[in-house]
Amino acid sequence: MPPAARRGRDGTVTRARIEAEALTLFAQKGVDGTSVRDIAQATGLSEGALYRHFPSKEELARELFLSRYAALAGEIGAVDAGGGTLAEKISAVVGLACRLFDAEPALFAYLLIHQHDHLTYVPETPEANVVEAVARLMRGAGLEAERATLAAAMALGCVVQPAVFALYGRLPGPLTARAEAIAGAVLGIVEGARRG
Repeated sequence: MPPAARRGRDGTVTRARIEAEALTLFAQKGVDGTSVRDIAQATGLSEGALYRHFPSKEELARELFLSRYAALAGEIGAVDAGGGTLAEKISAVVGLACRLFDAEPALFAYLLIHQHDHLTYVPETPEANVVEAVARLMRGAGLEAERATLAAAMALGCVVQPAVFALYGRLPGPLTARAEAIAGAVLGIVEGARRG
């Protein structure tokens, strides 16, 4: 029997604590500005203990991004598969993103700010890729592939830019208070793409 099993622990709780603390630090200081020692101090673990869970800080950063990005893509896919009108789906997806921002600003900031470091590792499937999940929703609304991709990019901009403004204090209050206006802008983009 492996030692972890004999102690009755599989490391899941410790791993989750490492991920939570690293996510906060990465969002605040960036991956490059965060040291393994910073993460160890935040979790109360030794640096050696961290390496038992993650082979490197970069692997931890990538795994955090890919797992959280895929989870968001999965939630968007569930909204899309759930039925309803296009307006209802757009409203639900925008609401989902706004709630994520309000509930976990560090996660949202990390996904937003560090996407360029990790997007090359994101699979092209809608189940793991937010852009593809949104584009699939757009294709389901009757847009051909190229227009769906453009509409998805613009729709994401409608959510991301207000979030950036909120992160930097330019938009006060919760982002969910603006979800209806954002959803209306996204619906306008889709309608424009249909006509164009």
